[in-house]
Amino acid sequence: MVKLSVIVPFYNVQQYAPDTLKSLRANTREDFEFILVDDCSRDETPEILARAERELPGAVLVRHEQNGGLATARNTGIDRARGEYLTFLDGDDWLAPGYYPQLVAAMDELGCDFIRTDHVQCTGRNRSIHRVPQGRRGVVLDPREAILPADRSTSVDYAYAWAGVYHRRLVDRGLLHFTHGLRTAEDRPWIWKLHREAESFAAVGLLGVYYRRGVASSLTQIGDVRQLDFIRAFDQVIEETARDPEADKLLPKAVRTYCAIMAHHLGSIERFEPAVARQLRSLSAGALRRLPQDVLAQVLDSMDPQRASRLRRVRRRPAAARTVAA
Repeated sequence: MVKLSVIVPFYNVQQYAPDTLKSLRANTREDFEFILVDDCSRDETPEILARAERELPGAVLVRHEQNGGLATARNTGIDRARGEYLTFLDGDDWLAPGYYPQLVAAMDELGCDFIRTDHVQCTGRNRSIHRVPQGRRGVVLDPREAILPADRSTSVDYAYAWAGVYHRRLVDRGLLHFTHGLRTAEDRPWIWKLHREAESFAAVGLLGVYYRRGVASSLTQIGDVRQLDFIRAFDQVIEETARDPEADKLLPKAVRTYCAIMAHHLGSIERFEPAVARQLRSLSAGALRRLPQDVLAQVLDSMDPQRASRLRRVRRRPAAARTVAA
């Protein structure tokens, strides 16, 4: 039986894929599989992955005929996975040798639905350690209890799918798939769903994932219309959280996070193409009006004046339809 399935989407990452694949080779085990999803790359990534399929033990290569984005590529991998546990890696990141066996050992010991781990962020030659915002380590906890407080960074703000490992029972319960077609912020509805509906989780201090920041082809670096999918992603967070039995308790956190992300994009609006910038303002206006206004008022009153005034100005603008053009 396969113990661990590692799902790795690749899209036009010929510069970084060899390092990613080399690090996977340093994490092989007889009961591990590596599902390499080529999301219709147009550079030399397909050739690199074809070699990996032959040379990397446990490699399974899946090709998309059309580019679907990270969420869809991860879903493809989830559907092909056979492992008792599943985890993710992005095609431009890499791992420390022997990291996955340690991760599996932690999961075997704790027996919870999912584990969250720390990671190393790499920007050029700079390295910095980023910790799961959870103080209690190595003990099984209730995921719902880790959502709050609203005014502090918590586990739902640490949304990196690759910073952890997940039990197959989450797939069986419909909790591990991502929202099809989301091109950015795909991990936000996903992490909120996990924390609302899974039964147990733990944070551990393992450091083994190296997250490459500042990649020119990354959507976080590109100011085009795909970035506006964060509106659709957070609308989903709000809608699903509003249906939760503890909505009154959880919605202030969801609204505050949405507002913070919105203010961030509006504060760096000059990086967007002019037409996209106009759409960002209009879509943000509509999103602010859709939020529960009593909760929104409390959130804006508690934010710093600069971000709050930025959001209040946008709220007075005419709103666009919710759909973001492809």
